[in-house]
Amino acid sequence: MNIDIESVIAAYFTNMGAMNPEGWTEIFAEDGLVYDPVGKPPTKPREDAKDFFVMLSRFFSKLEIVKEQTFIAGNGAAVKWTMQVVAKNGRVASSQGISVFEINDNGKIQKVSSYWDEAKMMSELKDS
Repeated sequence: MNIDIESVIAAYFTNMGAMNPEGWTEIFAEDGLVYDPVGKPPTKPREDAKDFFVMLSRFFSKLEIVKEQTFIAGNGAAVKWTMQVVAKNGRVASSQGISVFEINDNGKIQKVSSYWDEAKMMSELKDS
């Protein structure tokens, strides 16, 4: 099977930015995992997507992720990205990170490991 890794990754970021749990879930393997950020317990997209996106939409009025560079090797890729968010309180914050994707032989995401400083970004969004 010829896997279009670039398309799979584009769907991941597009659905994340649109806060679309159905489209996001569809691109994951049944037993796929997301470590976002690395160090937190993993999310199981097939089970947790709806709750995850409900939480995001309660907190953010806008979430935009821009892929800056994609490095593909074998059935995986590393993507450098920038995220900008607008919280419901009107505060704006941004963060940069790198996400490492493992794609299975069926063209589904098996694992995503994202490296970024979530705590720093969240502290920028809190009301003073």
